[in-house]
Amino acid sequence: MKNLLRRPVVTSAAPQPWHAPAWQIQSLLLDYPDDAYPGHLDLARRVAPALPPAVAGPLVAFTDRAVGTPLADLAAAYVATFDHRKRCCPYLTYYAHGDTRKRGLALLRLKRAYAACGHRLTDGELPDHLAVVLEFAAADPPTGHGLLTEHRAGLELLRLALHDEDAPWAALLDSVSATLPALEGDEHEAVARLAAEGPPGEEVGLDPYPPPQFLPDPTLGGPR
Repeated sequence: MKNLLRRPVVTSAAPQPWHAPAWQIQSLLLDYPDDAYPGHLDLARRVAPALPPAVAGPLVAFTDRAVGTPLADLAAAYVATFDHRKRCCPYLTYYAHGDTRKRGLALLRLKRAYAACGHRLTDGELPDHLAVVLEFAAADPPTGHGLLTEHRAGLELLRLALHDEDAPWAALLDSVSATLPALEGDEHEAVARLAAEGPPGEEVGLDPYPPPQFLPDPTLGGPR
């Protein structure tokens, strides 16, 4: 799948032993639904009983909904949700920096963070895709937990947007959120600001990084 970043992390309660399997499963299910996806759904069902109810409940709700959806339809819904709706962007640095020079720097810092922990990204893979960050967090829980917490406001905005769209992946964001500290003061304000104003829009300095949307693969292969 992905090999995966290190920047200053936000201090919070240390991750528990169950965080790694939870993040690995969430990562697999937030990736593009390819031919391996039914196996990921089966794995999620087997792992869920070992997770806390707040994490396992929405995970099982997602698998129940996904299992009842033909894979081609699920793939089409994935593209429609994450590729064609900016408010459902799965690239976490976009929420803080938009299409600005600062986003390019944030992506570089993430890649360096992964490399510092011995991980390398696949060619063409952006380091801030939520599935990638979760996979890294599963491999290096202390650093990954800090990175996810650092992007807590963006994750919350994505979660709310997915619920507004009644997208199946909203349940997965509920599960991810249950692994992280609750939103506090400034984070609530950041979510409100992002919801009202959107990310910054200065479209400079992002080369060689593409915009946060990607084109669907007509062969139903992974889009990243």
